[in-house]
Amino acid sequence: MATKNKNLSIYDKATIPNAKNFRFGIVVSEWNPKITEGMFQGAFDAILACGGIKENIVRWNVPGSFELVYGCKKMQQSYDMLDAIIAIGSVIQGETKHFDFVCQATSDGIKDLNIQSDIPVIFCVLTDNNLQQAIDRSGGKHGNKGTEAAIAAVKMAQLRKDAKF
Repeated sequence: MATKNKNLSIYDKATIPNAKNFRFGIVVSEWNPKITEGMFQGAFDAILACGGIKENIVRWNVPGSFELVYGCKKMQQSYDMLDAIIAIGSVIQGETKHFDFVCQATSDGIKDLNIQSDIPVIFCVLTDNNLQQAIDRSGGKHGNKGTEAAIAAVKMAQLRKDAKF
C-alpha cells in the first residue's frame, strides 16, 4: 500500500514555491462529504501556509466524483487567470462495478484536461476499499491527501509560470 506508514501531510516548506501570486481553483465533490470536506480543508490550509491568499482561491461544488471532470473543464474555461485547479473527490468500493467505472472515467477525464489545457488539474480523488481508508487519508492517521494535492498545485503553478516564454 502506497500510504502505509506514511503521512501525506508532511512536506518541507523550504522546497515549496511561495503561492502569494497564484490563483487556485478547487472543485469539490459533494458525495462522501465527510471525506471531501476534510480534503478541501487540507488543501485550503496548505495553500495559505505556502503564502497563498484566501481571495485567490475559487471553490466550486459538483454532485459527485464523476462530475469533477466537467466542473474542472468549466473552471478552466471560466477562469483563464487560474494557475492550477485541484479536483477533490472520494469513491469508496461498493458491491457493484460502479466503483471501477467512476474511478477510471474520472482519472482519464482529469488526465485529458491536463493534455488539452494550459491550466494543470491536480488529481485529488481517493479511491478506497472502505470508509476507514478514506478517513485515514482525509485528515486521519495517513495525513490529508488534500494537503498533498495543494503542494502539487503550488509546484505545478510555478512550473506553468516558469515554462512560459
